[in-house]
Amino acid sequence: MIEAVLAGYGLSLGLILAIGAQNAFVLRQGLRGEHVFAICLTCAASDALLILGGVGGFGALVSAAPWIEPLFRYGGVAFLLAYGLRSFYAALHVSDGLEPAEQAPARLWPVLTTCLALTWLNPHVYLDTLVLIGSVSTQFDQYRWAFGAGAVLASFSFFFALGYGARLLRPLFARPSAWRVLDALVGIVMWAIALGLLVG
Repeated sequence: MIEAVLAGYGLSLGLILAIGAQNAFVLRQGLRGEHVFAICLTCAASDALLILGGVGGFGALVSAAPWIEPLFRYGGVAFLLAYGLRSFYAALHVSDGLEPAEQAPARLWPVLTTCLALTWLNPHVYLDTLVLIGSVSTQFDQYRWAFGAGAVLASFSFFFALGYGARLLRPLFARPSAWRVLDALVGIVMWAIALGLLVG
């Protein structure tokens, strides 16, 4: 059973380590220190639902309904293009560094809405969790739920480490130039993922 847990943890961690729209958003919120717990919990809980769905056999349903993939693909492209444009705009217009005491914090619900969109409108998350993790879990037979538990644990540990670990970079982001670079990189990541979805 321990082997199954470790295998699930390793596979899940490997899939979510790549820089993506969701990870960039968590990093940015962690740097700002805004709603970090809620954002990390939302990302990890969303992953957990999808992973458990994949382990439970939902991947077969996704494969049997081919209209689902294009729906999320083009919805995700539209959202990523818009969010990337917003990031490029911020990169060109930011004029100050990270001074939490002087900034009005963003409201929780708009931030959560963006977080949920970055998670649930990304077709890759369905391929990674419902299909890939779900498929690999079948190799563990009666221990497939232990495999799923390991995958869920990886998601929780990664997102909370990213969100709360971002504070170590806060001195760097006291400079406006650092925010401009981060926003530009986020915009590039968003548009690159959108392009990948279009041509993939």
